[in-house]
Amino acid sequence: MEDGRNTRPGLLWGILANKCPRCRKGNLFVDPNPYHLHSTMKMPEKCPVCGQKFELQTGFYFGTGFVSYGLTVFFSIITFIAWWFTIGMSAHDDRLYWWLGLNAAALIALQPPIQRLARSIWGDNTHLHALL
Repeated sequence: MEDGRNTRPGLLWGILANKCPRCRKGNLFVDPNPYHLHSTMKMPEKCPVCGQKFELQTGFYFGTGFVSYGLTVFFSIITFIAWWFTIGMSAHDDRLYWWLGLNAAALIALQPPIQRLARSIWGDNTHLHALL
């Protein structure tokens, strides 16, 4: 019977909790609070649990910009659909502009967690390709 020490948490939990892509136990970021803006993207050199090096090569995380863009587009589509069904859209008033303004404000407020989530997804995606 397994005692649980060697079990690896699930992929989705590992990504959402910003855990190490290899063991999914060590923290991916030094500071757990994404709103400490001076340290939002600071990462340890290696995972404190398994020793996995986080930056596999120089510029490893440049691709996270594409993931971040996809997440913001997805968020915008979801909020647009929710706005459309709850408040509605019309060419005769300013509802579309209200959605644009509120969506932009929400994206600005959510940018630090979105950046971290994009980094976590990028790291896990790269490790998934290495396993195949």
